[in-house]
Amino acid sequence: MAEYQNLFTSVQPVGPLHDGIELPRGDDKRTGTPFLVHLLGRIGNAQIGPVYLGSLGVASLIFGIAAFNIIGFNMLASVDWNPIQFIRQLFWLALEPPPPAYGLSFPPLAQGGWWLIVGFFLTISILLWWARTYRRARQLGLGTHVAWAFAAAIWLFLVCGFFRPVMMGSWSEAVPFGIFPHLDWVSAISLRYGNLFYNPFHALSIVFLYGSVLLFAMHGATILAVGRYGGEREIEQIVDRGTASERAGLFWRWTMGFNASMESIHRWAWWFAVLCPLVGGVGILLTGTVVDNWYLWSVKHHVVPVYPLGSPVVVDPAILGVKP
Repeated sequence: MAEYQNLFTSVQPVGPLHDGIELPRGDDKRTGTPFLVHLLGRIGNAQIGPVYLGSLGVASLIFGIAAFNIIGFNMLASVDWNPIQFIRQLFWLALEPPPPAYGLSFPPLAQGGWWLIVGFFLTISILLWWARTYRRARQLGLGTHVAWAFAAAIWLFLVCGFFRPVMMGSWSEAVPFGIFPHLDWVSAISLRYGNLFYNPFHALSIVFLYGSVLLFAMHGATILAVGRYGGEREIEQIVDRGTASERAGLFWRWTMGFNASMESIHRWAWWFAVLCPLVGGVGILLTGTVVDNWYLWSVKHHVVPVYPLGSPVVVDPAILGVKP
């Protein structure tokens, strides 16, 4: 008899196709006929479908697709409608916010007007999807933990693209839509405001980022390790602790002198992950609005030492015309 493992296992548990529990009265019906995909069953549930979008989901997709298309067509126009150059330069293309001269007014479309329209559509799409997530959880009898975790990410999104630009009095402070241009914005704001590494909220955000990665990896590894004892049935292990919980707890007590329970580890991981964008958003919101230079702020509050004033000034030889 093969021993069931759940990491790259060749034993795939496949149950009968099902549509799930009955939806509340007034909800739209799920669409699509469910089917199985063997390869997906290797890493999770093999069943695909049926899908439920509902009115909130459909509206969210409409606004999201509109925003995505506007970004794409603006990027395509920036390379003179050349599809080859569009693909080649995709990582460097951007839809930029309005220049500083326009402040918080609505500029011409080619001068950032499209950016404002996209920001509005994308924000509506995300908020509708949040409402859908919250409503689905309530109607299925679940906790709303997923919706509030999503809200933490939305907070950071709104800080970068709405709250901080409004407080600064200019849409130009917002993040452009694009891959590398977005990263360039992060570097630019760090240089302009005295290095974000000295921002304590940025430091806390990184702590929670790395901490949540570590917690998720530790928890995932632990459950896989006790999978042969039914550890993946965590709800049962919470209310009726079995050998999987006992062995997992014993391992961490032996390893680090402390262990979370089958229930509390999820609260640890949830809080670490949620606090990452929450405190990061606070740090970005204070940058330029309350603190103009994070290095000088850190010096003032004795977080970092002052650079010595007597250091020799290094002059670029190219300025003096001296050959090396």
